[in-house]
Amino acid sequence: MIEASEGRGERADDVEQRDVVIVGAGVSGLATAHFLRNQGVDGVLLIEGEEQAGGTIQTRQLDGFLFEPGPNSMLDNSPAMKRLIGQLGLDDRVAVAADAAKKRYIVRDGRLQPLPMSPPSLIKSRLFSWGTKLRLAREPFVSAAPADAEETLEQFVLRRLGREFLQYAIDPFVAGTFAGRPEDLCVRTAFRRLWDLEQHHGSLIRGAMQLAKQRKAAAKAAGNASGDEGEIQAGPSGKMLSFEGGLQTLIQSLATPCRENLRTSLAYLGVRRSDFGYRVTSMDVDGAHEIDARVVLLTLPAHTYPSLEFDDINMPLDEIGAIPYPPVTAVFFGYHQRPTEEPLDGFGFLTPRLESRRILGTLWNSVGFPDRAPEGGLAMTTYVGGMRQPENTQWSDEEMVDVVFEELRDLMGIQLRPDVVAVHRWTRAIPQYVMGHRQLMEKVDAAEVEAPGLFIGGNFRGGISLGDCVTRSEELAEQIATFLRD
Repeated sequence: MIEASEGRGERADDVEQRDVVIVGAGVSGLATAHFLRNQGVDGVLLIEGEEQAGGTIQTRQLDGFLFEPGPNSMLDNSPAMKRLIGQLGLDDRVAVAADAAKKRYIVRDGRLQPLPMSPPSLIKSRLFSWGTKLRLAREPFVSAAPADAEETLEQFVLRRLGREFLQYAIDPFVAGTFAGRPEDLCVRTAFRRLWDLEQHHGSLIRGAMQLAKQRKAAAKAAGNASGDEGEIQAGPSGKMLSFEGGLQTLIQSLATPCRENLRTSLAYLGVRRSDFGYRVTSMDVDGAHEIDARVVLLTLPAHTYPSLEFDDINMPLDEIGAIPYPPVTAVFFGYHQRPTEEPLDGFGFLTPRLESRRILGTLWNSVGFPDRAPEGGLAMTTYVGGMRQPENTQWSDEEMVDVVFEELRDLMGIQLRPDVVAVHRWTRAIPQYVMGHRQLMEKVDAAEVEAPGLFIGGNFRGGISLGDCVTRSEELAEQIATFLRD
């Protein structure tokens, strides 16, 4: 076991010493602390600027409804996440989304059309023209781009799948995941799985078929020869998961063991080299505080970096700070009784830019996870803004609610006003992996090499999903533990 130095007074200047200080107690920081304990590293100190840990993962109880303005579910396609859930003893509290949530809808010509999730459903689909369906059939014969080519997601999709698929599948999908636009995002960094399919298999369809065979073989080996493990899926593979009580359950399980070593409402100011390794400076209402650490891990949002002090450390602060974060507003509607006679049998719907709607899309939260609303009720969350329409987030709460109601009335036929309403504004929501992101991350890699013991995490590196963040946290914990042992 690696013992941490926790006492004061061990240095002449009476500065507290720690083996590891993690700045930022969102899921990335908390998960790294957990995996470090599993590596035998105890006494890791976490510093968080907000009043509570969890970052963007928040669960609010509203008159019998459950509202999560940030992440609200995850896919079970991350081995690291599966390990984390098991290690935390949360297997019995995992909530698997209902089968109905497998469906997704796209708005076309003012109506909700199901997104085809398999080749047979694609043939029958009214979402795409026969020209696009034939274009998709030709995709396996499209040559792969050179490995060193840099393309936006828009360029990649136009080359392989055509414009209509870009407009009515990729554009709404990007708005729903990144709150972004295909013409901005780098396919290699923002959608690495797509890039890998082309590079490794020469085709998205051939690659998807190969992965489907692998999943089917793995399921058979595990004694589960039925189910959808072998299906060719249009979206990311894996079941949709949450927890009883929402994703806050995961945060509470991660934060509880850290309680004595978690300091909140403590603004991080900077880091500089010291004889011990690094000296971390932070501040609260009582003034500035300094801690010496052998290892410092930062899991802060990119937009905070320009305001930090990095003495004698060659970190591209302004370039990191220039990573775009669009504003997004989440608007929650709760109904004690279903407001529409139409059956809701999907995860929700997304709006393509061509449809000129004033919202990005709506999640039917209680369709996938019934405990999100009282029995017989409905919980929905609608998202406004993003890179597509950042100006829409400037509406007042009253205007926001009215616009969302009008859009849902038009698209879903809802006539009743909601019983419960909540509005949550993210002024900077999700980092955008724009062109040049990979080169910037290479500069961050170089800065870490020049400053051994300093590690940079957070969701602007390695993926924005919860699974990506936990995977990166497990990797960082192993790297940090190795560094401390050397």
